[in-house]
Amino acid sequence: MNALHFHGRVFTTGAGRVVQDGPRIRFSLIGATSRGYSDAQIDDGPARSRRAYPWRPPLTLTVRARFSHPASALRGTAGFGFWNDPFRMAGARVPTLPRAVWFFYASPPAEMRLSVDVPGWGWKAMVLDALRPVALPLALTAPVLVLLFQVRALYRALWPPIGRALGVREALLPVEMARWHTYRLEWGLRETRFWVDDEPVLTGALSPRGPLSFVMWMDNQYLIATPQGRFRWGLLDVPEEQWMEVEGWEIVQ
Repeated sequence: MNALHFHGRVFTTGAGRVVQDGPRIRFSLIGATSRGYSDAQIDDGPARSRRAYPWRPPLTLTVRARFSHPASALRGTAGFGFWNDPFRMAGARVPTLPRAVWFFYASPPAEMRLSVDVPGWGWKAMVLDALRPVALPLALTAPVLVLLFQVRALYRALWPPIGRALGVREALLPVEMARWHTYRLEWGLRETRFWVDDEPVLTGALSPRGPLSFVMWMDNQYLIATPQGRFRWGLLDVPEEQWMEVEGWEIVQ
């Protein structure tokens, strides 16, 4: 599949560019600054309501991709997979809690610490479903939990079962981002599994419920959101051109 045959949209803003050269598609930021949001993206969600998103399990997504920089130098966020566009990034809609199954990258100063023993930034395989039925009672106790999580021992003891209840699983990918790799996720009815170059990197994750929309992007934003109550969003300067190059992708249901 490529941009010319994709039944969705190509979206760019600011310094974002999406350019196709034969079988390869390059998502790039050229001259992005913290003064404005820049995004290079392909998606199929904005023209639909969330209930009409096209993707449900079981399905398999396979992407062959490389990046211009390693994880230590890339700026902003990037990735590919399926989500519910919770914060209206892909179009005007009511915000909601996040639900996603994807390969996701975030650079410092991002700090989205979903797991006790996994850093809050980096190139990851990730599953999250904060719309599971247990999420509402947990949300009602959030002010108390934030206070308890200020104590490190309580955070390490209490957060893992909460994360499991929210369907959170993530793993850092032990690969060099600047080299070509084949990324595959199997979003099953009950379990989601991830591979890189046919090597398993995350298995046994609870599958988020559908429907979700497909997204593939690179932008210059960052988000800090921690169980201890830290929250901040911002934009980053990208001092030199950076890109994600994709050599086609396939979704099989």
